[in-house]
Amino acid sequence: MSEAFIGADSNTSGADSVNAMSVDVEEYFQVSAFENHVAFDRWSHMPSRVEASVDRILALLELAGVQATFFTVGWIAQRHPEMVRRIAAGGHEIASHGMNHVRVINQDRPTFAADIRQAKDVLEQTVGTAVTGYRAATFSIGRHNMWALDELAAAGFSYSSSIYPGPHDSYGMPEAPRFAFRCSANGILEIPMTTADVGGRRWPCAGGGFFRLYPYALTRALLRKVNTTDQRPVLFYLHPWEVDPGQPRVPGLSRRTQFRHYLNIDRVEPRMRRLLSDFRWDRMDRVFADAIAAGTAAQ
Repeated sequence: MSEAFIGADSNTSGADSVNAMSVDVEEYFQVSAFENHVAFDRWSHMPSRVEASVDRILALLELAGVQATFFTVGWIAQRHPEMVRRIAAGGHEIASHGMNHVRVINQDRPTFAADIRQAKDVLEQTVGTAVTGYRAATFSIGRHNMWALDELAAAGFSYSSSIYPGPHDSYGMPEAPRFAFRCSANGILEIPMTTADVGGRRWPCAGGGFFRLYPYALTRALLRKVNTTDQRPVLFYLHPWEVDPGQPRVPGLSRRTQFRHYLNIDRVEPRMRRLLSDFRWDRMDRVFADAIAAGTAAQ
């Protein structure tokens, strides 16, 4: 696939980089690891925790003077429209996380096309502004479904943040560029999750489970390496359920799934305070504005 990539978009800014902060707005029971334990038809009967968790994140961001991009599930927006409007009123970017948090690898092309359009419409009707960013559930765009990027462009999205450019047992595309790229001259901009190159190996450091697994000092060192050595902004993400240690425990999970989901969730909020203080942050559409605009002009 690498020969199909159009040159990575330049966005250098050095040690004083303004980095991109993002939040994947989903309920604790909607994570892909739970899809065989909490069926879709049970979602409406599960206790909702997302509003309180989002408010905690909004408070952290406001205290730090940071605005972020909130990739929001359409199902959430339908049930919590005032929360989504509250996010937007805080100056944050509303972007799409699909309609029902279904991984792209579990959708055929027509189903995916319908899903992204429905979610886009729901979110735009909720906040009254255009929604131009998209993130696939569990970074599920890769070498076998790159057609999804064409569908996103056709649906009116300007950028995607759906590829993890490294190996993983559940997702990943190790041959993908580490930084923002296009697969065609006038295609959508893909902004991969951040990895740090250490000894020729790509180390994940964009957030999520690795933020909970690594000591904070290691995360900070890896992110600084990207800023200083690569001269690039980093992209970070977290979930509302990661600042909710009191969330109900889902029964029947394997030990691996329990470890991945619940590990150190009591430490995320204090670590986030440090992260927001140690680096400069802004919304994705502003951090990558020049690269996004370059693609829009080419279309």
